[in-house]
Amino acid sequence: MRQLLRSAWRLVLFVSTVALATAPRTYGASAAFHQPAEAAAFARSVPAPLYRDPVYDGAADPVLVWNPRVRAWWMLYTQRRAKLDLPGVEWCHQTEIGVAESRDGGMTWTYIGTLALSHPDAEYSFWAPDVIRDDEGKYHLFVSYVPGAAQTHRNWGGERHILHYTSNDLWVWTFRARIPLSSDYCIDPTLVRRPDGAWRMWYKDEGHRSETRAVESRDLKEWRPVEDPGVSKLYGEGPKVFRFGGTYWLLKDPAKGLDVYRSEDLETWTYQGKILDRPGPRNDDGAFGQHADVVVCGERAYIFYFTHPYGQDFPLRDGVMPLPARRSSIQAAELEIRDGKLVCDRDKLFRIRLAPPGG
Repeated sequence: MRQLLRSAWRLVLFVSTVALATAPRTYGASAAFHQPAEAAAFARSVPAPLYRDPVYDGAADPVLVWNPRVRAWWMLYTQRRAKLDLPGVEWCHQTEIGVAESRDGGMTWTYIGTLALSHPDAEYSFWAPDVIRDDEGKYHLFVSYVPGAAQTHRNWGGERHILHYTSNDLWVWTFRARIPLSSDYCIDPTLVRRPDGAWRMWYKDEGHRSETRAVESRDLKEWRPVEDPGVSKLYGEGPKVFRFGGTYWLLKDPAKGLDVYRSEDLETWTYQGKILDRPGPRNDDGAFGQHADVVVCGERAYIFYFTHPYGQDFPLRDGVMPLPARRSSIQAAELEIRDGKLVCDRDKLFRIRLAPPGG
């Protein structure tokens, strides 16, 4: 009888622990709002999480682009297969580029499918897209590509390249080229237009100590290496470059928040510290911010990033990471410049008001 009671008590403790660990977190110390105005402000603020992939629950590496044909914002992202119990990191492979749409300025998002991108191999993975629009109105997609079946990628190994596609409508894409880069292990492109009209692309080169390197092109066809982009000293993936407040900024993801660099000319960069390196109290936001995109609308800038809400420090079972460690969510926050530094208060209540470019 004593052994039976002890077993029952252990079961109660286990169920209680699981219930606490999986219960949705509330904003702030309490779910209750003491003032009607506070409750109203929360109801009007950006939802957290902003988006979860309804197919595999593994949305990551978002990038946003305005689609003028449908008068909506589109979010392209890596559709990791988080719901599948696969060994190692197979669930991060055999992935497509997911697409979600917002018709209310970025506050709510609806899944619309995946891009049908052509590929040179029977089995493959697409990761971490970036999209730009040229002077003629054509869209250019630069995306990480990993050849091979998922079961050949139980670890983070194998070749990876950056492929270039073009489109007139953001949905139907034509393959153009594989970008010639500094090794056969390059991922995570980000592009920005220089003042002289040239396009510069930064990327992560895993064949050279995971350095951040760069190439330039005037026609998006011929590329030349940039000798020293000036941001290779600290490890990080998923670089993102943007202009805000009259200054260029570069973010990198070292898996402990986002490193921030500042530049006046895209040549000389100054490291200024981190953002999104401390967990927040919003739902699914109690973890480091990872691999982000930034959309600047006038005097406001919004950052879109992903989180593993429960972290990834879980023991494996038969080589498989548990679902809470695999699933991920897209979050949004607002960026500000204070005393010359880029800052992000991820807990701040705000509304996203994405406007069409030039609008």
